[in-house]
Amino acid sequence: MSTPLRIDIVSDVMCPWSIIGYRQLVTALETTDTAHEIHWHPFELNPDMPPEGQNITEHIIEKYGTTPEQSEDSRNQMTTLGTELGFDFRFEQDMRMHNTFNAHQLIHWADTQGREHDLKQALFTAHFTFRRDLSDIHVLAEVAAEIGLNRPEAQAVLEDQRFAAEVREMQNFWLKQGIRGVPAVVFDRQHLVTGAQGVENFRHILGQISAKQI
Repeated sequence: MSTPLRIDIVSDVMCPWSIIGYRQLVTALETTDTAHEIHWHPFELNPDMPPEGQNITEHIIEKYGTTPEQSEDSRNQMTTLGTELGFDFRFEQDMRMHNTFNAHQLIHWADTQGREHDLKQALFTAHFTFRRDLSDIHVLAEVAAEIGLNRPEAQAVLEDQRFAAEVREMQNFWLKQGIRGVPAVVFDRQHLVTGAQGVENFRHILGQISAKQI
């Protein structure tokens, strides 16, 4: 049996392109029947975000210099892509962006339970489909409990910040590798691909990697 392809994904649950890119990649993996293992890694889109967060439209205009119309067009595009990939984006004008350092700590803890991937997906859905506040440790603990993890332990992990140093170290590692935006996907520890590439492009990339391994 061939060794599964290692795929490292650096992402943030506040990033819509991270879930779009992941869904595109998974479709490509399924249609090419590629044996693989996925590892998630933390990245904060907004490390300086205040506790109360920021309105999504205001945030996008301020950070990227887009107009309200461009911002709305982009969200419509993402909603359409999400539907095609089986993900339900429900953007609203009052939706807010939040800092995700606590979310990344909880994902790291979930990895010790063998549930990193499940929690990551649940947090994407919690934010983009149900617009839940992922900066609130009680909400994060609830999401963990909803996928069968221990809620009191999840909350304790966030209250005592026991994984803060480890998560910060992991974030710094990827920053030192030159990662400045997400999603960033590293195949076989050596091939870096950034952004939501689309299913066909991911298929092509997988084909190239497979050819090199033969």
